[in-house]
Amino acid sequence: MRQISYADRRDRIYLPLREAGVFTWDWMYGEEYALASLHEIDAAFRREIAEATAVLGRIFTKVVGILQQSPDELLLELGVPEAAVGAVKRVIDPERATLIGRFDFAPTAEGLKMLELNSDTPTGIVEAFYANGRVCEQFGKRDPNAGMAAGLRDGFLRFAAKYRELGYPTDRVYFSSLDWHEEDAGTTRYLLEQSGLTGQFLPLADLRVHEDRLYALIDGAHEPVDLLYRLHALEKLAEETDEDGYPTGAHVLDLIARGHLAVLNPPSGFAAQTKAVQALVWNLYETGEFFDEAERAVIGRYMLPTYLENRFHGKEPYVSKPIFGREGGAVTLHDASGQPIDRDAEENYWEQPMVYQKLVEMQEIEVETLKGPYRGRLLWGSFLIDGQASAIVARVGGRITGNLSYYLPVAMRDER
Repeated sequence: MRQISYADRRDRIYLPLREAGVFTWDWMYGEEYALASLHEIDAAFRREIAEATAVLGRIFTKVVGILQQSPDELLLELGVPEAAVGAVKRVIDPERATLIGRFDFAPTAEGLKMLELNSDTPTGIVEAFYANGRVCEQFGKRDPNAGMAAGLRDGFLRFAAKYRELGYPTDRVYFSSLDWHEEDAGTTRYLLEQSGLTGQFLPLADLRVHEDRLYALIDGAHEPVDLLYRLHALEKLAEETDEDGYPTGAHVLDLIARGHLAVLNPPSGFAAQTKAVQALVWNLYETGEFFDEAERAVIGRYMLPTYLENRFHGKEPYVSKPIFGREGGAVTLHDASGQPIDRDAEENYWEQPMVYQKLVEMQEIEVETLKGPYRGRLLWGSFLIDGQASAIVARVGGRITGNLSYYLPVAMRDER
């Protein structure tokens, strides 16, 4: 593969994946997204990111468990919309805050640092669990994610069983997302295939709510929904209304709160995702409360100082980011005086409350692209699947990792 051009190598890798119909978004918005190169890692790094993911997952689950027992006012202060509070407080599994989560880590001069947790609607799943292995095969390299897709099936089946133990019906299963969004729909269909559940894909537009049930519109008929996997953020759902202004999203959240609908990810994952929880974790760490010595060691090593108020102005560089932002939306990097160094250019999430986090410089690497060499910053995603550390995924972009950052496949370095 090293004897041919980058463009030809890229076609050899991604054309078969497109034709297989599983990973079809190696191009996004008319731009190259998936790179035809490999970034190699050693076994020590693979172990470290897995260990950090597992322990941080337990820490966030522990905090969410307390939040679910707290007065509504605390959840509201942490940014949970009022319409979602009842759903968030419904406990499905106290030992698992979410089924599918993804921590984002930055490799820095100070070591690996966790930037945020997406525990409600993470993507990058097909890239990590499917495409990465196919690229490694083409290069004759070992896949650091080999065999990990089985954890998806185990997790879905275990959560479905947990819902049944709680008295929920789980016979009629639907996996739903925006059908016109290639990445969301492809990710949702992939998860349905991996889940081990008998269900079908349904566009979000074909969901209906009436009285005490959610329904799927199938061939003109309304079929009850028992278990719903939705690649649709709960904060968006909380705001949604129908054409007449009826709050359909709040109605669905009320069904979840009253135990009339089983959903994955569970609503507790939404509570874990608000970046205000990162500020809460850091506050508890600084005050020496709640966490044991081992947990404090992990927080101090892998998390960054994060606050609901700006404690960095005039002292050191920092980042401001919205509590429910995604893909770098509304993120601004500031110098110590508060002047912007870099800021997101998109329109979404600017209206949200912000958290303030210490700024760290991410590792720079150079990668080959169809446009030539590109020097960017490396970001690691590490999946937490049903409480266990799982597959990893790498992105390369600017100082703010946005929606158009490159996906960079990864492989294990040959060690002798």
